[in-house]
Amino acid sequence: MKLARVGEAGRERPAMIDSEGLLRDLSGHVADLAGDVLLPEGLAALAAIDTASLPVIAQPVRYGPAIGRPGKIICVGLNYTDHAAEVGLPLPTEPTVFMKGCAPSGPNDPVRLPMAAEKGDWEVELGIVIGRGGLYIDEADALDHVAGYCLFNDLTERSYQMDHSGQWTKGKSFPGFAPIGPWLVTRDELGDASGLPIWLEVNGHRFQDGSTGNLVFGIRQIVSYLSRFYALEAGDFIATGTPAGVGFGHKPPVFLKPGDVMTLGIEGLGMQEQRVIGWGDPGGEMA
Repeated sequence: MKLARVGEAGRERPAMIDSEGLLRDLSGHVADLAGDVLLPEGLAALAAIDTASLPVIAQPVRYGPAIGRPGKIICVGLNYTDHAAEVGLPLPTEPTVFMKGCAPSGPNDPVRLPMAAEKGDWEVELGIVIGRGGLYIDEADALDHVAGYCLFNDLTERSYQMDHSGQWTKGKSFPGFAPIGPWLVTRDELGDASGLPIWLEVNGHRFQDGSTGNLVFGIRQIVSYLSRFYALEAGDFIATGTPAGVGFGHKPPVFLKPGDVMTLGIEGLGMQEQRVIGWGDPGGEMA
């Protein structure tokens, strides 16, 4: 299934994309794509609905974050071999983990840079949505805990991340720095999501062009590893890392500026497009 949340920010309603690409309203069956709805039993109930019986939602419409109220956004860094090489760091022997401390935003919402931003950067990523939670999940069973996958842009202010003491979280957590969606694609369609083309362009120039087959740590490994440190819960979101081509990795570096447009995608997970605006510019609400 392809599931989405559409409507005004803060008032999104759940929807399903049918085989013809029509948006179908799920709000008569579930209040949101969150919590228990993402458990295997909840997704099975949605799959059993007669799609043709659902009201069609007229387009165009705003897509909100593809999941509602994630309890945690956990990120894995340096998880593509080519990205580690471009930033001059050795491959990690265990996943490099940090948290993202902002609420998710819509996939096409404007991205507002922080006040006095110097080094705004992009990172297209495959996101995992947890269905059944748990601690100490065995790697062999890890996919049973995955509800599905989403496209994600792990936006970063590199000056906060790299030029100030402390952890990476400071550079990752500005409001609007977590666009998720447009869809949640359930695991039965994508399996372990390996070998999917993944890409990002800025102003029509392709900076990132890779494959999820180049993950250092795969989906099973990531879910199992994180469950040693976190009690994973339904709706938790895990960002799995980015391929080469981030702005910080270029020589000289390339950073975002107001007026730039980012376009990104993963095969099977749709596309995002975000216009960059400055701190004092009109035209966007912070999530």
